[in-house]
Amino acid sequence: MANTSGAEPGVRHDQRRPLQRQTVQRRTVILLGSAQLLSGIGTGATVSIGSLLAVDLSGSSAWAGSVSTVMTLAAALSALPLASLADRRGRLAGLVTGLAAALAGVGCIVVSIVSGSFLLLLLGTAGVGLGTASNLQARFAAVDLADDEHRGRSLSAVVWAITIGAVAGPNLIQPGAVVGQAVGLPPIAGPFIISAAGLVLACALLLAGLRPDPLLFARELAAVGRQPADNQPASQHQTGQQPAGRQPSGRQPAVAHRRGALARGWRAARGSPSAILALAAVVGAHAVMVGVMSVTPLHLQELVAGPGAAAHAGHTASGDVLVIIGFTISLHIAGMFALSPVMGWLTDKAGRKQTVVIGFALLVAAVAVAAAGQRSTTAVAVGLVLLGLGWSAATVAGSTLLAESVRQEERVMVQGVSDMFMGAAGAVGGASSGIILSWAGYSGLNVAGGVVAGVVLAAAVMALLPGRAGDRVTPTAGGRSAAD
Repeated sequence: MANTSGAEPGVRHDQRRPLQRQTVQRRTVILLGSAQLLSGIGTGATVSIGSLLAVDLSGSSAWAGSVSTVMTLAAALSALPLASLADRRGRLAGLVTGLAAALAGVGCIVVSIVSGSFLLLLLGTAGVGLGTASNLQARFAAVDLADDEHRGRSLSAVVWAITIGAVAGPNLIQPGAVVGQAVGLPPIAGPFIISAAGLVLACALLLAGLRPDPLLFARELAAVGRQPADNQPASQHQTGQQPAGRQPSGRQPAVAHRRGALARGWRAARGSPSAILALAAVVGAHAVMVGVMSVTPLHLQELVAGPGAAAHAGHTASGDVLVIIGFTISLHIAGMFALSPVMGWLTDKAGRKQTVVIGFALLVAAVAVAAAGQRSTTAVAVGLVLLGLGWSAATVAGSTLLAESVRQEERVMVQGVSDMFMGAAGAVGGASSGIILSWAGYSGLNVAGGVVAGVVLAAAVMALLPGRAGDRVTPTAGGRSAAD
C-alpha cells in the first residue's frame, strides 16, 4: 500500500500530524476557493468594460488595450514582491496585501469615472493588477499541503472557484448601473461598487480563516520529517536544516533576500527542463489569451454598432452592445475556469505534459475559429470559449508541473518568477494587441496568437517523445516521476 500518511517509511511519528495536515488542506482549499469567488467579481468588471472606459476617457481607440496592459504589467511587477512576502511571512500576508491593493484600485477607478481622469483610471487598474497577482498565487497556496496524486485537482479546485465571481463580473453592467444611479454615480461606475464589496468580504474571510498558514505549516511539517519527501533533499531531514523563509540569526537580512529573489527563482527553474516547459506553457498561454481577449470587446462593439462606434464608447455605448460584450466575455471566463476541475483531473490522470499539449491544441483551434469567423458574433464567442479552455488546461497543468519540478524550499520563489513572466507576457500581449488590430485586423491578431501557441505546442510534443525525459526530478510518493 502506498504511503499517504505524510511521513517517511520506517520513521516513528505522531499520527496526529498527518491527520491534521489533511484537515488543514481540506479547509485551506475551501477557504481559498471562497475568497477567489468573491475577489473574482472585482477583476471581472475591470476586464469586461476596461477597454471601453479607456477609449472614453482618453478619447482615442489607440488606448483600448491600455487597461489590460496596465493590469497585467502590475500583476507581473508585483508577483515577486508578493512571493517574497509570502516566503517570509506566509501565504496570508501575500494574499491579503494583493486584495487590499485591488480594493484601493477599484476606488480609484470609480473616482476616475466621476472626474474623467484617464491617468487615475490607469492607477486604479494597476491596483486591480495586484489583486490579480494575489489570485494567481492562491492556486499555489492550494498545493502547499497537497499530496502528489491530488495536486492537480487541489490547484484546479481553487482556480474553478473563481468562476462564479469572474463570470458574474461582466454581467454586473446592468445591475451595477442601478446601483450607480442609486448612489448618485454614473451608471458605468456601478459594477465597481459591487466589486469593492466582494473584495472586502474576500479579505475578511482570509484574515479570519486562513489559520494555520498552509505554507508555514507545510514547512513546519517538513522540518520535523513529516512532509512527503517529493523533490526535497534528504539532507534536510537528516540535519534539521532550517526551511526556506526562516532566517536564523547570522543569516543575511531580509533586504538581501528580496534583492536576490529573481536570481534565486530563475536559477532553480533553469536547472529543470520540466520547469522550463512549465514556464513556457503558463507564459505562452497567458500571452495568447490576453492578447486576443483584451481587444475583443472593441471588435464586438464595431461589429455590432458599426465602424467608428469605439470613438463614443463608455457612457454612450448602447445597452445591446454592452449586453453582447458582457455575455461573450462571460462565456470566455467560464471557459477559463468552469472546467478547471476537469483539467485538474486530466493533469493527475493523463499527465502534466500531456495536458499541456491538449491546452495548446485548444488555443490553436480557438484562434483559427475566431480568425475565420471574425464577422460573426457567434464565431467570436465560440473562439473565446475555446481560448478560455486552452488557457485553463495549459495553466493548471503547467502550474502543477512547475510546483513539483523544483525542491520545496525553492518553490515559492520559482512560482513568483512564473507569475512575473506570466504577467509580463500578458502585458506585452495586451500592449501589442491594439497595434496588431489596427495593422492587420482581428484575423491578423488571431494569426499572431496562433504562431505563439504553435511554437509552445511543438515544444510540448517534443518533450513527450522517447529519449526526451532527461530531467532533474525525484520520484514522488506515488511512484511517479515529477516530470511525467
